[in-house]
Amino acid sequence: MEVERVQAIASLSLSSDTIPAEFVMAETEQPAATTFLGPIPEIPTVDLSDPDEQNLVRSIAEASKEWGFFQAVNHDIPAEVIRRLQEVGTEFFGLPQEEKEVYAKAADAKSIEGYGTKLQKDKNGKKSWADHLFHRIWPPPRINYQFWPRNPPSYSLSIGLGLEGQVLKEAVGGEEVEYMMKINYYPPCPRPDLTLGVPAHTDLSTLTILVPNEVPGLQVLKDDHWIDANYIPNALIIHIGDQIEIASNGYYKSVLHRTTVDKEKARMSWPVFLEPPPEFVVGPLPNLLNPQNPPKYKSKMFKDYAFCKLNKLPQ
Repeated sequence: MEVERVQAIASLSLSSDTIPAEFVMAETEQPAATTFLGPIPEIPTVDLSDPDEQNLVRSIAEASKEWGFFQAVNHDIPAEVIRRLQEVGTEFFGLPQEEKEVYAKAADAKSIEGYGTKLQKDKNGKKSWADHLFHRIWPPPRINYQFWPRNPPSYSLSIGLGLEGQVLKEAVGGEEVEYMMKINYYPPCPRPDLTLGVPAHTDLSTLTILVPNEVPGLQVLKDDHWIDANYIPNALIIHIGDQIEIASNGYYKSVLHRTTVDKEKARMSWPVFLEPPPEFVVGPLPNLLNPQNPPKYKSKMFKDYAFCKLNKLPQ
């Protein structure tokens, strides 16, 4: 069965100035009705070149506790590397449809790797305005080059970042952490007031490191308000994921976020999800627990956690 891609639907929709009904979100989720328009709280920006290590640790910890989210600047990843990453991803989504379909995820695949469109609808029966490409980029034995595009020829990537102390790092996979890359492609949309590129969700990862393009769209929930994240050139957007929330027994928050789309331009983002190995058991760190702070989460293998989350089953 041939899957209809959002990129193709967008091409038809732009000429009619309407979008199919299955993309129109419930009114409680429509960006025009729910984006916060009051005085905007300042989303944390962390300068990773801060020579005062105590101040840097405090800034990261506070942002992770209060927001589950921050933008990292002066991170030492060259602007040219980020530019090339954006360039090859943009080129891939500019390929003819039949070339992209070479990398399509098989309908019966157990892995999420490959080119695709999220087929499952949300709780209100609505679809997201986005296509994507998923593939694992680290460690080398876990890479499946079947899903690495050969066109454009320059498709390659090297990215790494370390933020947390050793104890928390070991609790969520240590040196065995796997890096899953995704490219999100949100085509121009004639009714960006009614739909979402991605509905509200938290990431099931340990940590997510995201590079956006210059088209705004990321929103985070803070104090029951959906707040726009400003675009900062060359900044990395850091999302605290579910596994850090679990390991910290809820001290750090996995950020609830969503993506809006643009009427004129394609929005793109390049998240890298840092995930424990499938069989690795994540649970609240024992040294954080006491009678006043009992475990709030079950300990379980990451693959079981991911299965429950992706299939909307109770944890």
